[in-house]
Amino acid sequence: MADFHTSTHRANWIFSPQELVEKYKAANQRAIQALEKYGTTQMEVDADGSLSYPEPIARDNADKHSRPKPLNIEEEQFMRVFYENKLREVCSAFYFPNKIQATALIYFKRFYLQWSVMEHHPKHIMLTCVYAACKIEENHVSAEELGKGISQDHQMILNYEMIVYQSLEFDLIVYAPYRSVEGFVNDMEEFCGVKDDENQMLKDLQETARLEVDKIMLTDAPHLFPPGQLALAALRNANEMHRVLDFEGLCCVLCRYLRRILARQNSQHTILQLIESLDAIDAWVRKFKFPTEKDMKHINRKLKSCWGHSSHDDSKKREKKRHKSHKSLNEAHNGPSLA
Repeated sequence: MADFHTSTHRANWIFSPQELVEKYKAANQRAIQALEKYGTTQMEVDADGSLSYPEPIARDNADKHSRPKPLNIEEEQFMRVFYENKLREVCSAFYFPNKIQATALIYFKRFYLQWSVMEHHPKHIMLTCVYAACKIEENHVSAEELGKGISQDHQMILNYEMIVYQSLEFDLIVYAPYRSVEGFVNDMEEFCGVKDDENQMLKDLQETARLEVDKIMLTDAPHLFPPGQLALAALRNANEMHRVLDFEGLCCVLCRYLRRILARQNSQHTILQLIESLDAIDAWVRKFKFPTEKDMKHINRKLKSCWGHSSHDDSKKREKKRHKSHKSLNEAHNGPSLA
């Protein structure tokens, strides 16, 4: 049977909207304070996984207007979303199963509940989360193989591994809505008495619901609602296309089905409360915005400035790239671009 609620340890990662905002604000503010004190927000990671900042710098009030400007909360959100999408591209490039992508994405999202993107580059964290997800899902890929496949230094992945685990509080068993969708569809098949010639309809419903979960997973909804509710929201939207069940009204099949689920799990939630949650999840999807190319150029400039990378540094890098061999350039383009 599909799991509608969360287990005890899973509930630790579900927050109220206000709590979520406070977490993002706290990480953002800590990075801003580091920028003021150290002249950079980026933490240094040693080979043993330990963290440190550079030596504090002395600032003159005269240079106040030339200081780097930190990212705001919305810009941090755009940066996270951009790399969540890149994470999917990396998993697709390696033909990893969906469960690895889902686990890595949840790791990535939870990591940045603790940290600002100004403190740890999302590219590094994204790759480390993919590596960690491969381990926990028993589809092991070496750091060397992962780094080589997308032209990245594998040592960086190993350096960040322990920091990621610590930030996840070593709670590495995660539950994604995709599994709940499958469980609910199996339940629905039994509940509705689906005949053999109607099985394709349920398969189509499940596939469409999976695509709906993809949309939900790029929002903050996974921090606010348990996987079962995310899955039900996805199924409700998928059903708008396939009309396997009547999802309208309290006397509809859905409500009878949900009442059975709630009764079996001794839930204190009412049908109305559940529908309110599904509506709230839909609202998160509707208001979701993916950053434009212009957004990302602006954010990347600010981020490099926060890390102490000047435009002169960028010019030197571009000059270095021009002198690379044609072969090297081709190799660099084998994997998805992570810039």
